[in-house]
Amino acid sequence: MGKLYNSKYYHRDLSWLRFNHRVLQEAADKKNPLYERIKFLAIFSSNLDEFFKVRVSDIRQIKKIEKPLRKKLITKPNKVLREIKKQVEIQQEEFGAIFKTEIIPELKKHNIHLIGHKEFSTNQKEIAKTYYQETLKQKTEVNTYNTSEENQVFVENEALYLTTQLSDTQFAVINIPEDEPRFFTFPKHNGKHYITFIDDILKYNLRQNPKMERDITFYSIKKSRDAELYIENELSGNLAEKIKNSLSKRETGQATRLLIDKRMPKDFQEILKSALDVYNADIVNGGTYHNFKDFFGFPNPTETKLSNEKLTPLPHPVLAGCDSILREIEKKDQLLHYPYQSFESLIKLLEEAAKDPEVTTIKMTIYRAAAESRLNDAIVTAAKNGKKVVVFIEVKARFDERNNLKWGKIFEDNGATVIYSFPDIKIHSKILYIEKKTEDGKKRFGYIATGNFNEKTAKLYTDFGLMTADKKICKDLNKVFLVLQQKILVPKTKRLLVSPYTTRSGFTELVQTEMQLARAGQPANITLKMNSLEDKAMIKLLYRASNAGVTIRLLVRGICSLVPGVKGQSENIHITSILDRFLEHGRVYIFGNNGDPKIFIGSADWMKRNLSHRIEVVTPILDEDHKKTLLDLIELQLQDNVKARIIDEQQKNTYVSNDSDKLQAQLATYDYFK
Repeated sequence: MGKLYNSKYYHRDLSWLRFNHRVLQEAADKKNPLYERIKFLAIFSSNLDEFFKVRVSDIRQIKKIEKPLRKKLITKPNKVLREIKKQVEIQQEEFGAIFKTEIIPELKKHNIHLIGHKEFSTNQKEIAKTYYQETLKQKTEVNTYNTSEENQVFVENEALYLTTQLSDTQFAVINIPEDEPRFFTFPKHNGKHYITFIDDILKYNLRQNPKMERDITFYSIKKSRDAELYIENELSGNLAEKIKNSLSKRETGQATRLLIDKRMPKDFQEILKSALDVYNADIVNGGTYHNFKDFFGFPNPTETKLSNEKLTPLPHPVLAGCDSILREIEKKDQLLHYPYQSFESLIKLLEEAAKDPEVTTIKMTIYRAAAESRLNDAIVTAAKNGKKVVVFIEVKARFDERNNLKWGKIFEDNGATVIYSFPDIKIHSKILYIEKKTEDGKKRFGYIATGNFNEKTAKLYTDFGLMTADKKICKDLNKVFLVLQQKILVPKTKRLLVSPYTTRSGFTELVQTEMQLARAGQPANITLKMNSLEDKAMIKLLYRASNAGVTIRLLVRGICSLVPGVKGQSENIHITSILDRFLEHGRVYIFGNNGDPKIFIGSADWMKRNLSHRIEVVTPILDEDHKKTLLDLIELQLQDNVKARIIDEQQKNTYVSNDSDKLQAQLATYDYFK
């Protein structure tokens, strides 16, 4: 493994690759049920696709900038790209080995045989012919090209193709239909189940074509393109309309990767490089099959349970059976814990607010909307019922632009005021504000969360959501919305930390307080849980705190640019990363405060973009019961010795191991709430 860091900072993109290696470790972990291991292969593949479409394309764009400015953005982009390619190919080798030498044999033990076209029986060949003739043939195009001509072969972004060299002067490119399931299940035979890729059904049938030799070899290819939209001027005109019009650019953007079958001969690679307009740096070696994200839908034709037992979301102990969620919030703050507790409480809050005749105003931000959503339906109902509904929709949420635009139009059509993306800044906060008229005037309610207003991800991501009627928090929350509505310029908040205004300075002050305690000989400690830690100013601050004697414990799921355990720099900093069945997504910030902990939750990672270039909201947790719960849950994560990895100087991803009883934090958390 190449050196991924200097003495102070890991490179963020190389650190992300170490995160994806942790996903690969889960695929290799034989303690996981077989279909969970297959799912982790799919996650690894899906993650890598997005990495090439987004991060690699960003580094390529930086290469075009003149050197003095480029150095401020990234040091030696070519060197970084070479290291990325090297690390990806090492991981692809490991990926292929796990699949071939572990997953395939394990499937066979359960009488599930994933077969190629050369293994088809006589009966399976006939079935493959019928399926091809009746279904695949009309959806498949076989395009042939002359190697001697200047060819510009267009292939769709992220689509799958087979290619083959027909002769010294001709080659063919064949699409694999995207609207058909990737896997085909043959009838059971002698107690055994047989599954094949549709790639193999195509290969078998194409070989029957008189123009193709029977022993011809097909190779899989997939081209990834730059996913940036490159809006020319965000400051003028209708930004939402510009984004809508730019979405098609993704289909024709610059190549960031050509994934090939590593068995492809070098001379044929040269032909394809020219035809597909790619360079050596773009070519990444893969296996016989690409798009392993399709394994999310890998069929289990047996009656054997080969996945984890489901952890059904639990009803919230207070909100699940109550008559009025608004009344319960008035009595006491309520904290929700997804996916261990049901998202239903939040849906019911919005449904209640939509129908309550005393509720006058509902304001919320949407970053990633679910495709179909009861929560969004409640917003529509509220607007129809004459409430003042203001929805801020972040149309720049990458890969969710089209769906967010769709919901924006639905809300507008039903009477809501919809505000779309702001120029040069993303609205990443997950906030809701409700106003209700009372005999004395009005009552405010707020909801501040670490995760999106999305029913689907609430079952997959671990997140926290605070429902509160605290006057100061709710007043602060309304100020944030007034900024979004462009009625005030700066939200002067008393309790909330709001990026890009006060989050950085607020956290800095909290860290400095711990440093002062340490220097005075008092107990001083900081515990932070987040997705990514990349902001150099905050990392420097943590180094200073470590040198002052503050004990620092970090839980970082993904990118971690801080280098821990270095004498004179970070010897008091210990970092672990948990990767398990749920995606760790919640952000929790705990400052010891001499025995009276200050605890916050919110949407902001400690990345430069979250602290300086996005609207983020972080709330204190004021209720003592909820403080205790969060401390208990974080302690479970700190004690995890089953799914936790140590983030050390070299990011080797060594599992936490000790002689104590095994503790798997996510299962322990479910039991805690149960």
